[in-house]
Amino acid sequence: MIIREILAKAILSKSQVYEYALNPYVGCGHDCSYCYARFMKRFTGHRERWGDFVDVKINAPELLAAEVGKKRPGRVWISGVCDPYQPLERKYRITGRCLEILTASGWPFTVQTKSALVLRDLEILKKARKNDIEVGFSIATADDGIRKIFEPVASPIEKRIEALGTIRENGICTFAMIAPLLPGAEGLARLLKGKADYVLVDRMNYHHADRIYKKHGLQWAMEDSYFERMGRELKQQFKTTGIPCQILF
Repeated sequence: MIIREILAKAILSKSQVYEYALNPYVGCGHDCSYCYARFMKRFTGHRERWGDFVDVKINAPELLAAEVGKKRPGRVWISGVCDPYQPLERKYRITGRCLEILTASGWPFTVQTKSALVLRDLEILKKARKNDIEVGFSIATADDGIRKIFEPVASPIEKRIEALGTIRENGICTFAMIAPLLPGAEGLARLLKGKADYVLVDRMNYHHADRIYKKHGLQWAMEDSYFERMGRELKQQFKTTGIPCQILF
């Protein structure tokens, strides 16, 4: 892993999902095989393979402190093209310091991660106005064996679901992003009961992981028919558990 400490010029960028996106890092140490953020290399100039480098925006908190005083308040997505709680966050704590600033400033934000490391910042999250924040976990399957194939560095599925439950128990809105929909997702409705306020489901929309599917004989899980069938099944399963579920395809 090539790690660089860099000075960013700005930290809040426009987002197509919310008003702003905040990415504390360039690149991601989770190295998920299907990651859509690989397109970022076209803009960053990195020659290394995606997953082999991470740039740490060491001045992100200072930039954020200045920008929240100048920009119109709006919801901040943390993060759009990296995991804010990837392994290096344990050392650098860039995300945690940014959350402190957003909370103190009263800005709303949405945290999306695959890592149970977010629990380290639970006390910060508890200080924010409850209607202003939500925390979501990307959980593509209930089968940790499948997780190891596609997301070998990310937190185990059990740890993510436990963390989601802990956060919700502390009065914070939680959600699960079942995307990309991987084999084994049919077990998630039962596991997420009482732990997620709502669920979003999306299919595999990119071809970065085609080689992984073929290597493990999972080509059937790339077909349109699989996504359509699983979308219907998950919608019904979550209806049974009382969790609102939105299919995004």
